[in-house]
Amino acid sequence: MADIGYIRVSSVGQNTERQLSGMVLDKVFTDKVSGKDTNRPQLQACMEYLRDGDTLHVHSLDRLGRSLMDLERIINQLVDKGVTIRFHKENMTFNKENNGSMGKLLLQILGAFSEFERNMTKERQAEGIAQAKQQGKHLGRFPKLDKQQRQEIKQKYEKGQTNITFLAKEYNVSRATIHNVLNDK
Repeated sequence: MADIGYIRVSSVGQNTERQLSGMVLDKVFTDKVSGKDTNRPQLQACMEYLRDGDTLHVHSLDRLGRSLMDLERIINQLVDKGVTIRFHKENMTFNKENNGSMGKLLLQILGAFSEFERNMTKERQAEGIAQAKQQGKHLGRFPKLDKQQRQEIKQKYEKGQTNITFLAKEYNVSRATIHNVLNDK
């Protein structure tokens, strides 16, 4: 019987320290990807690793899954395997002995709120992007090369003065960027 932790943050730059801090765990699986689906390498590895009698510790429901359907499926799969799942923020535990109607109801309510929150965030983001476009604001990354640099690259390459690798080094960009300039992308 082992205590296993699962930690998830949405991006590489985010900090995992607040999740399960101070807990003594036998093994921890950490994903730094969106929770929009269950196609997460460390989640899959964690689910394969867990055995009958193990306890999976997760900071909160939304760290394990963002959709109610995914949450229910993961929890049921693990409980059927004999694993106890403990959500610390919500103070909820699921296992074969404690997987009754009240627990399922609470899971569905909290899972639905988590899914609702994610959908609202996506809607607000889409509204913000649409508004920025309407106002003519630049979206995305700025080009690494200005118009003059792009013309210089084309001229140097067409005259045979250099090759793609040297151009990439000279302008401090990737070879793919040089290819895009030469192909007018």
